[in-house]
Amino acid sequence: MVVESFEIGIIGAGDMGMLYARRFKQAGYVVNLCDTPERHTELQSKHKDLGLNILRDGYAVSRRSDLIIYSVPAVVINTAVEKYGRATKVGAIVAGQTSVKTPEVRAFLEHLPLDTHIVTCHSMHGPNISTRGQPLAIIRVRSSDEHYERAVHALEALESRMIFLTYEEHDRITADTQAATHLSFISLGTAWSLQGYHPWLNPQFISGINNVKVAMALRIYASKWHVYAGLAIMNPLAKRQISCYVESMTTLYKWMVAGNRQEFRTLIHDAADFVFGHDRSHKKIMLDDSVLQQLSLSQVPDEMSRPNSHLSLLSAAVCWYKMRMSPYDNLVCQTPPFRMWLGIVEYLFCDHAMLEQSIETALEDRYTQAEDLVFYTAVTGWGQCIELGSFDGYRERFEKTAEFLRPKLEEGKDLSTMILKKLTNGEAQASLNK
Repeated sequence: MVVESFEIGIIGAGDMGMLYARRFKQAGYVVNLCDTPERHTELQSKHKDLGLNILRDGYAVSRRSDLIIYSVPAVVINTAVEKYGRATKVGAIVAGQTSVKTPEVRAFLEHLPLDTHIVTCHSMHGPNISTRGQPLAIIRVRSSDEHYERAVHALEALESRMIFLTYEEHDRITADTQAATHLSFISLGTAWSLQGYHPWLNPQFISGINNVKVAMALRIYASKWHVYAGLAIMNPLAKRQISCYVESMTTLYKWMVAGNRQEFRTLIHDAADFVFGHDRSHKKIMLDDSVLQQLSLSQVPDEMSRPNSHLSLLSAAVCWYKMRMSPYDNLVCQTPPFRMWLGIVEYLFCDHAMLEQSIETALEDRYTQAEDLVFYTAVTGWGQCIELGSFDGYRERFEKTAEFLRPKLEEGKDLSTMILKKLTNGEAQASLNK
């Protein structure tokens, strides 16, 4: 039930801000929305039929709203709260939508008046996916029981699956699920760009789980760069996993080219046993190869297919093994890219013949080793960029790669959405058959 006098304010009219604005308006709330003052007239014209109160700036939104959600990039959250926080309505509830909560909470505690309440949140998905049924982290920082209940009630309008965490737990889980996942996909894109040919023309990326790699990489590059930069650079726990992923890949690649067959095999199988167990007959994520074969952007005939070492996937398992971390423990806060990433790693490691082909290709196929050199270079380059904390460098690398992949970005985003829907439907059917 909507409380008619309860107004929701959203500071930031980007993709996620607009997704939230529409959902709250559909639920019957009064929604106050703003972006930068320069965009005020543009937003009024663009969204005049949505029934939103388009206000000039965050001061106007903060003065009249009972729940204020900062939907701004993590890199500017402190600046935004420092600027507009002083105008927060007495007794209002304040939340944020950044993917890394430690700097967000720090900004709230430093700049918000003490007569405000802090109950923040994070939708664990992008703006192109409906909020319905997706995981939504709810984080109580500073609030009375009454205001906490009001915040939760308002957020129920999103119809998401609520998960109640501390901000420290949130940042640990997002680091575990997203850091290496994003690094892998953006590095694939950069490797294709460095080589100057698109993956849909590459005989190593024709079918099966390779379709997922291509589709999810394109999905990420169709998004905004700051969505991924904030998590990677501002979450210290993310840097730890990124460093481990780079080290794992470095070890594997050195052994590939040096011919250290036994060390390579032993590490892969130790990682497999730790992550997936000795009995790998029961997959937890149901990827259907017949479905994946149908969903492809490839323009190369199947008969021209070449084997793939899947070095990116082997490195993921080794990283989890070295960190003594089970990726399945974090499915409660899964994001679509992480679910697909874990799904294809699982698919590879639970298919003995495919895993064996992957290992032999890595150790024996000179063509593959040359291809993987470029991928290895891309991964280490991204790792160094993140370690240095360079937002400018991250943006330049991301946008340069996105421009190279632009011919298929929208098609790839649509394909990844289809794969996710097929996966969801398949799991639902499997659940019914149990």
